[in-house]
Amino acid sequence: MKACVFTLGCKVNEVESASFLAALEARGYETTDEPGYADLYILNTCAVTVEAEKKSRQAVARLRKFNPAARIIVCGCAAQSHPEAFSSREGVTLVTGAAHKDRVLELLDREGVFLEEERAFCELPAPKQTKTRAFLRIQDGCNRFCSYCLIPYLRGRTRSRSADAVVREAERMPAREIVLTGIDITSYRDGDTDLGDLLLRLGKLPARIRLGSLEEGVVTREFLGKMRAAGNVCPHFHLSLQSGSDAVLRKMNRRYTRAQYLEACALIREFFPDVAVTTDIIVGFPTETEEDFSDSLSIVEEAGLARVHAFPYSRREGTAAAKLPDLPAALKKERMGRMLAAAQAAEERFLGRFVGRTLTALFEEDGGYTENYIRVYAEGAKEGGMYEVRLTKRAKDGCMSEIVKEIMEE
Repeated sequence: MKACVFTLGCKVNEVESASFLAALEARGYETTDEPGYADLYILNTCAVTVEAEKKSRQAVARLRKFNPAARIIVCGCAAQSHPEAFSSREGVTLVTGAAHKDRVLELLDREGVFLEEERAFCELPAPKQTKTRAFLRIQDGCNRFCSYCLIPYLRGRTRSRSADAVVREAERMPAREIVLTGIDITSYRDGDTDLGDLLLRLGKLPARIRLGSLEEGVVTREFLGKMRAAGNVCPHFHLSLQSGSDAVLRKMNRRYTRAQYLEACALIREFFPDVAVTTDIIVGFPTETEEDFSDSLSIVEEAGLARVHAFPYSRREGTAAAKLPDLPAALKKERMGRMLAAAQAAEERFLGRFVGRTLTALFEEDGGYTENYIRVYAEGAKEGGMYEVRLTKRAKDGCMSEIVKEIMEE
């Protein structure tokens, strides 16, 4: 029997799907994460945007073409949001939501719709390791209720994994880099253990640790001190921004100001001078004026951002922002063009600082990443190899480099 686990959306979904793959293999299935012929499909969906939800629905028909007789199980945020949109489709036998994904494995042979509330962190089997970098779930859910976002309604309230369980799984991972992921890892807390304390515990590992997306509020001297003391945490902060305008931030229900975000970036650089600060920016939020957008453009350079993931605002029914009048599509498209140009200029400035420098990079199948998240390419680098590399020039989406020496595993 062959099973295919097809994933849309965030890194958390990807990690959960890797757990499905491991569990299915333990049950004797041949598995794949690439669309193709299978006897069983598990579709892990996304609902972060209207387009993501649309792609999730379309994926059912796409998978069914490979084997019309196969069973299709649908889980994830889009299934939580609109279960009827999936349960009514031919071939779909089971629909579960974003919570209790361990139930997917228990209900493989069941039919119907199973949606349950989740109050504690849902443990899943250790994920199948498919890359040099491994992703480790430490948290789920969100309490922030940003006005444009459905995820707290779909994923539920924040829930943290026990620190002991995190450390045990990390110790078993063969990867040389472990990425801590969750919906809002800034809120991580297991009793008295917060995210900084968890990093101190993971500091004993031979692997380097990379943090997933963070919120401005985590940036304190205490946290940065713990991060530096751990000794193996990559100097890379994906520090969520969304807008450079105080007025828009208030409408978004983001609980910081432009000045506080800039202060956080400056404090990070005090502890980690070579840090990469990357971010997300929403373009064309309903109340965004030209002045507001100019504030978003200018903060890209002022904050010294290394990379910006910019995307146009997507109206989501059920959110507070959905009640506001949307901006014209043409205006959002025009502003997106300007934001992408600003993002490209920021990346060029950041990368230019490191040409001629020697950094440590972990290589995957096609290129690698330095500790501060610069994409590098080097002749002779092996997949899974870690090297000191000298960056020589800009190329593709990063820099060409030459190997100085290989760093052997401890």
